[in-house]
Amino acid sequence: MIKHSLNVEAQSYGCWFVVNRGRIWLNKAGQVPVGEYRELTLSAEPEQVCLLGQDNDVNAYLLINHDQITDDDHWVSPRELLSAGESIFELAARAVQVALFLQTHRFCGQCGSAMNLVNWELAMLCNKCGHRCYPRIAPCVLVGILHNDQILLARSSRHRPGFYSILAGFVESAETLEQAAVREVKEEVGIDITNLRYVGSQPWPFPHSLMTGFIADYAGGDIVCQPQEIEEAGWYSLNALPQVPPIETLSGQIIAQIQQMTGK
Repeated sequence: MIKHSLNVEAQSYGCWFVVNRGRIWLNKAGQVPVGEYRELTLSAEPEQVCLLGQDNDVNAYLLINHDQITDDDHWVSPRELLSAGESIFELAARAVQVALFLQTHRFCGQCGSAMNLVNWELAMLCNKCGHRCYPRIAPCVLVGILHNDQILLARSSRHRPGFYSILAGFVESAETLEQAAVREVKEEVGIDITNLRYVGSQPWPFPHSLMTGFIADYAGGDIVCQPQEIEEAGWYSLNALPQVPPIETLSGQIIAQIQQMTGK
């Protein structure tokens, strides 16, 4: 359980996720700092301190920092911590998502009054109208599609040239994950899928998504790319893939699992 509004002493020992505008501060070794709080030598006291969890039995803390960034090279996106290990990446994802929640819920979206943190849970409460908010999570589906030992890969308008991935899209209101997977594939490339099976999930802090992964089989239809969304898409041999997401990502894991399934 995430605990907020904590006081830390100079000698408090922990793994420190210092967050400023969605980025995380790394020490001179290029790592999330671990040690006593006083060793951080922060230029300003953090606005908020939260206990996020633990990494290797060491308490992991979020420190929200609003000071002006002068050492830009030391601040990174959580994505750059993918190679630091699953535990560090998940804590980094949690840190930036909690920081974003606290920074974007200062005022009530219902009446405009100031919001206050609830003492016993991570929630913001408007004492005037009673509106209560919790950290937002946006579920997203990823679908790896298999057909005749080939996988469907696409490049969106947001991807750099030469980089391809499996299809992805956000879940809409009152929609199941499975319905979203079928709809997104049909909308983005115009084909039908069948035999949908769940693979796994991964928190994705851009800014507050939860990726859910599936593998499906091709059922019919011709590829027709959705305008303004998909630049190009096609079937690729599992033995000769273009540049795809790394194995640390759920997309990369789905692609690797399909290769293993087919012996490629």
